Amino acid sequence: MKILLAGASGQLGRQLTAQKGGHEVIGFSHKELEITRLDQVRTAVQAHRPDLVLNAAAFNEVDRAEADPEAAFLGNGVGPRNLALAAAEIGAAVLHVSTDYVFDGQKAAPYHEYDLPNPLSNYGRSKLSGEVAVRQLNPRHYIVRTAWVYEPLGNNFPKTLYLLALKHKEVKVVNDVLGSPTSAAHLARAILTLVETGSFGTYHMAGAGPGASWFDLATHFFRSLGLSTEVLPVPSSDFPRPAPRPRYSVLRTIQPPQILLPPWQEGIDEFAREMKTQFGDLAK
Repeated sequence: MKILLAGASGQLGRQLTAQKGGHEVIGFSHKELEITRLDQVRTAVQAHRPDLVLNAAAFNEVDRAEADPEAAFLGNGVGPRNLALAAAEIGAAVLHVSTDYVFDGQKAAPYHEYDLPNPLSNYGRSKLSGEVAVRQLNPRHYIVRTAWVYEPLGNNFPKTLYLLALKHKEVKVVNDVLGSPTSAAHLARAILTLVETGSFGTYHMAGAGPGASWFDLATHFFRSLGLSTEVLPVPSSDFPRPAPRPRYSVLRTIQPPQILLPPWQEGIDEFAREMKTQFGDLAK
C-alpha cells in the first residue's frame, strides 16, 4: 500500500515511518506540506497518487487554542478537510487521528466510539470539526481517536517527568484527571493493522486498561526506572490552565475489528528502557 503521511516529523509520524513494514510511506513534515493550503495538498496527493492519505499532523497546543482559536481550527479542521477532499478526488482513502478531548469527561466510564462528543475547549472543538469534515468529504475514511501519546524523541509528559527526576527528589503530579496513556509505537502498529483490514469507520485506540491518572503514570514510570523519586499527589486545581480539560477521558473500543493496544503499563515500561538507553540509568 502506498501511504502519503502528513505530520511525518511528529511523534506518531516517526513511529509510522519506522514501522511501515511492506508499505511505501511518503512522509511530509509541516515545513514540507502545509495541510491548511488546499493547493499544496492537492499537488502532493496528485503527484504521488497514494492508496491512503494518513493525517498525523495537528495543532496540539491545547492552551494556546483558547487565545487563538483560528489557528486551532485551521490546523485541526481545515487541514483534515483538505486531506480528505484531495484523497477523495483520486479515489484514495483517508485516515485522520483525533483525540479523547472531543469528550467532556462527565460519563465516568470509558468512552467508546458511539458515545456522543461534547468538547470543553477550543482544541477539542477544532479536533471534532476535523472529524466531521473527514466523514462528510470522503466515505472511505478511518478516524482514530487516541490519548496521552508519547515516544522517546517527542515533547510529552513522561519525558518531562524524566527530566524532572534529574533535578528533584520529589515531584508533584495531578491525581484527579484520568485518561489512557498511549505509546506512539503501539499506536502506529495498531493503525497499520487497521488500514490493512479495509474496515472504514471510527475507532478508539489507546493504551489498554481501566485508565490512569497522571499520578498513576508517574508512580509506575519511576518504579520502572528504579528511582526513589517521591511522587506527591495533588489536585488539578494546583496547576490551573487556560483550557478546560475532561477530568475523565479513558477510551475503549467496541468497534469491530476491535484492534486492542497493549496495557498502558507496557508502553511506559518500554519507554523507561528507552530512556535508560538514551540518557543512562538514573538509578545507578
